[in-house]
Amino acid sequence: MERFVALLGLLVFVGIAYAISVNRKMVAWKSVLWGIALQFIFAVFILRIPIGFSIFQFLGNVVTQFLNFSDEGARFVFGDNFQEFFFAFKVLPTIIFFSAFISLLYHYGILQQVVKGIAWLMIRTLGTSGSESLSAAGNIFVGQTEAPLLIKPYVPTATMSELHAIMTGGFATVAGGVLAAYISFGVPAVHLIAASVMSAPAALAISKIMYPETEESPTRGAVKIDVDKPSINAVDAVTLGALDGLRLVLNIAAMLIAFLALLAMFNAFLGWLGGVLFNQPELSLELILSFLLAPIAWLMGVPWADCGQVGALLGKKTILNEFIAYLDLQQLIEGNAISERAVIIATYALCGFANIGSIGIQIGGIGGIAPERQHDLARLGVRAMIAGTLACFMTASIAGMLL
Repeated sequence: MERFVALLGLLVFVGIAYAISVNRKMVAWKSVLWGIALQFIFAVFILRIPIGFSIFQFLGNVVTQFLNFSDEGARFVFGDNFQEFFFAFKVLPTIIFFSAFISLLYHYGILQQVVKGIAWLMIRTLGTSGSESLSAAGNIFVGQTEAPLLIKPYVPTATMSELHAIMTGGFATVAGGVLAAYISFGVPAVHLIAASVMSAPAALAISKIMYPETEESPTRGAVKIDVDKPSINAVDAVTLGALDGLRLVLNIAAMLIAFLALLAMFNAFLGWLGGVLFNQPELSLELILSFLLAPIAWLMGVPWADCGQVGALLGKKTILNEFIAYLDLQQLIEGNAISERAVIIATYALCGFANIGSIGIQIGGIGGIAPERQHDLARLGVRAMIAGTLACFMTASIAGMLL
């Protein structure tokens, strides 16, 4: 029954995208169906075929073991008892380490070749342009403002549909550095990696429903990465990557302190208001979101008993960010508070930067590449965030169909 509901959810999410499309008559359904098909093929390979699951489980174990190497650096800097302060001294250092490693891969051109191969597959199947496909493929590994750097020369001349697809790809995926942090939380690595891969074609599929192509793209059928390497050698690459990771860590730490403090203050106000007006002092943002978004969780195939808690996670991810939502998921996992099925589906649904704050990040980040497109980015921001959210929900629904 839950698998059938997840199929229904997939159709509902596609239907929502179609309902709010800017030009329904121009939707290229071949691209959309291929995007969904690629998602489904990836999902079947990972979740249904033993060798596929074994490969991704192996990759997950390798990544987990690889991230444990950051413990050596953390132990030297913070001492043998560094894990007593798990988040600050265990989780955040993994971001710095992984960022340095990604920078090293970029310096040697390895990352570019992997991205180019994935982009080629999406161009040949979905029929999307080179620039939007490259950006979507890049989003599997790097963040929402870093991936567009792979297509920096093409952003100023990108069509509105391409610009929407570029933004949607950023909202539908997460950066490799924060993915490493979520693995440190105890969130299943195999499903985090799978979600990152599956959401790339999902982003293009949903984007082409909500903002179909009506112009001629200058990069149709072309795959070319034309970005200068910022590093001069391997040592420089590691240094720059570590510094980028440090900036990300400081941003995350500051954001968590501010958002969690404001959330506690807001919940205290809601509790007071609920007690005065409704004799419900337990009223909180989480409680409100659990009621509002439980049906969305149900449509992904989450067991109804867990829908309230997963709905609260979805709401926090959208209003605050996915980092806070994954922190809450970690607590649910440790307390065995929800079923394994709910944990896996939530892992897929939360794996994206689609939140209100990211709209400003993308407008500022991509706008820095092409200042003349700033107004277009602002015009597309909310719509692209909704598209990224729907892409994550599609990925979760497909996982729900196969679990």
